[in-house]
Amino acid sequence: MKQMTVKELTSKVLNKESVFIFDVRNESDFHDWKIEGENFEYLNVPYFELIDGIEAVADRMPKDKDVVVVCAKGGSATFVAEQLEEAGFGNVYTLVDGMKAWSEHLHKAKVYEDEKMKVYQFIRIGKGCLSYMVISGNEALVVDPSRFVDVYENVANEEGVKITHIVDSHLHADHISGGRELAKHTRAKYYLMKSEGAVYDFEPLEAHDTIEFERVQLEVLAVKTPGHTPGSVSFFVNNQLLFSGDTIFVGGLGRPDLGGKAAEWAVDLYNTVYEKVAAIADDVIVLPGHYASLDDEMNNEGYIGDTLGNIRARNEMMQNKSQEEFIEMVVQNANSETPPNFEDIVAINRGLKTADAEQKQELEIGPNRCALHHTH
Repeated sequence: MKQMTVKELTSKVLNKESVFIFDVRNESDFHDWKIEGENFEYLNVPYFELIDGIEAVADRMPKDKDVVVVCAKGGSATFVAEQLEEAGFGNVYTLVDGMKAWSEHLHKAKVYEDEKMKVYQFIRIGKGCLSYMVISGNEALVVDPSRFVDVYENVANEEGVKITHIVDSHLHADHISGGRELAKHTRAKYYLMKSEGAVYDFEPLEAHDTIEFERVQLEVLAVKTPGHTPGSVSFFVNNQLLFSGDTIFVGGLGRPDLGGKAAEWAVDLYNTVYEKVAAIADDVIVLPGHYASLDDEMNNEGYIGDTLGNIRARNEMMQNKSQEEFIEMVVQNANSETPPNFEDIVAINRGLKTADAEQKQELEIGPNRCALHHTH
């Protein structure tokens, strides 16, 4: 039985290869969230319809392409793939550990390097979440880490640096932060806005206009760029890179409605976009906390990001809108689907709830739903 790892499938996505995905999960799960590739084809038939054989679908499957059979955790896919092989399909693979593994894989891409710093982006390809490592001298800063803290520790070891600073742009609603755990492992300082309401020990960003180490100066943007949550911040590094958290995306803005105060928080988001961000130069590279579409938002260098000038030009919400127009657009979009389990995830990130690894996995399953508006 041939197997494909999520790392191998990720490289097929990034290289825009042609793959046939045979997804044997329930239809509702498939329509909610699937593996996306520009040149991928799909067939979704629930596993329970295939228990007596695959004859009914055999004529809908290609014999001249790689076929990757996908299920939730890997078991059902193996059963179906064996039947396909017996029926004469040659290039059949099962995705190791299924969508569970797809949800958790981080792909490392280099974003930037000069004589002062090197920056990596970690793309959580099945979830649309982005995190970063900024390396300078012998130290590293991690931005918005996911809960897979060993990934950051391994890269720090490979680079021969020590993680000394960790920042979260806000308390995330769609995934569990690794900030606290990474700080515990590395003894790094962990920074978060006090106004986000976390109940554990951290360095409040309100007390730090800047964070400096080696040859890096990180400005906490006016200490507040609210909008998505009341304490959302953006980080401006060496006047060259803007880590925008969930405030500005390559194709949209952060949604301010998760707290149930869309109109109120939209005022903050408007002020952020039209006052604070308006003062930043067009050639600054924006590195967001999420993306919605790899095809639309990954650039030619292989990472998710763009210059602020290009983002402004593309995003009508950032172009000469009055406060009233802006709020109206936000409120119209405010009833879009919320991230599943977001209240539980925020409670865990705040320190009010605990969860084991399996519970965290279940809570996080599904796509990114933290963007308000995407332009294509």
